[in-house]
Amino acid sequence: MENNDLLKEARQYGFIQDQQVWLQPFMNYPARQVGDVKESEEDSLVYFAKRFEMFREKVNSLLERIASSENKGSFLMKVLHMKEQVGSYDALGDFEAMYQILSKAEEDINETIKQNREKNLAIKEGLIQEAEALQESIEWKEASDKLKELRTTWIKTGPVDKDLTDEIEERFKAPIEAFFERKKNFFEDKKRMQNYAYDKYRDLIRQSIALQNSDDWENTTAKLKQLQNQWKEIDSSLPRKTVSKLWTDFRKAHNHFFERLKVKINSEKNASREQFFETNYDKKKQLVDEANGLLEQYNLNDAVRRAKELQAEWKKVGPVHPSVSDQVWEQFIKACDRIFETSSLEHYIRKRQQSNNETLNEADGLNARINALKEFIKSDKNELEVLEQNLDKLSDSSSNDTFRSMLQGKIRNFKRKINTKQQMIEGLKEKLGALQQ
Repeated sequence: MENNDLLKEARQYGFIQDQQVWLQPFMNYPARQVGDVKESEEDSLVYFAKRFEMFREKVNSLLERIASSENKGSFLMKVLHMKEQVGSYDALGDFEAMYQILSKAEEDINETIKQNREKNLAIKEGLIQEAEALQESIEWKEASDKLKELRTTWIKTGPVDKDLTDEIEERFKAPIEAFFERKKNFFEDKKRMQNYAYDKYRDLIRQSIALQNSDDWENTTAKLKQLQNQWKEIDSSLPRKTVSKLWTDFRKAHNHFFERLKVKINSEKNASREQFFETNYDKKKQLVDEANGLLEQYNLNDAVRRAKELQAEWKKVGPVHPSVSDQVWEQFIKACDRIFETSSLEHYIRKRQQSNNETLNEADGLNARINALKEFIKSDKNELEVLEQNLDKLSDSSSNDTFRSMLQGKIRNFKRKINTKQQMIEGLKEKLGALQQ
């Protein structure tokens, strides 16, 4: 703008009085002194008109930056600061127009902020719903990663209305804290269980080593087999590598004893061996017959007690001919399995009813038992899969023969128990079908 134009504008908005330069009153602002006459009055007026042009350029520059920015809310304080300068900036010009322009910019920014906060609220409501959906998850890693992603998104999402900030922050924080508290408790429990399992494994290894050089062949064999069963029953979540190392130490002691037993048996010659086999076979068949009739002759508790007594008696009976040994053993152990599996099932159902404070009618009771057996089978199959994998990994070395036989025996036991449970399910289904007719 030329000096003449600047002078004209300066005289429109200001005046000289007593060698002082004054800005005329506007809006609610009174007239105020903006400077002194230094040289001539005209030069002073032009100088302060130029200062107004500088102020106008600052305003225009700010408006351009606001227009080109995606985060317009960040300019609100700058706009308010410039509005304050309208009443204090030493210059001559149309400050009222600048005030109106800045007020319009402030209004637009506030509207944008309002819209953004409504949008942010919608986004955060969605994040809360996602967090609440994950609160009860037991997929610890996947849920943890997802919740961390939600936290990052939450932080990156802009603010909401101040009146809602505390409430919505608490709603988002609550399910996340609940999940991670559950996760912490879970892994603390898991660690305690792992320590307990490790100590149990070490104790079984210690007992096995103490027995490996025993000459009390029959009792030691029974004790070692009992230790093997106890090993199998340990519910362990230890790392596979740790369990494998413990199992090697456990197996070594058992292999040592059974190799010694094998040498002893092979070195003994008994002239009446066949008669000995036959006598033992008759005794074992009697035990099989009695075991098969226990559930019909006794109540469940007495049947379990008697089955355990029969097992103790079985251990005292000597060996039978190899051609019938597996067969008669399978007959006996299947009869015992059915008793013990029935006892375990009924114990589980009683505990569930006590825990849930429920009373089942006959049909519901049959269905509950069928479903429980299905879950037991699923667990048995998982154990069976681990045993089969261990067997597949075993080398063909003859030094592993005893261990291989033990694994194969465990696998047969699991398959037999699974088959027993399946037969029980079929029997329960038949009862349920008869009941529904």
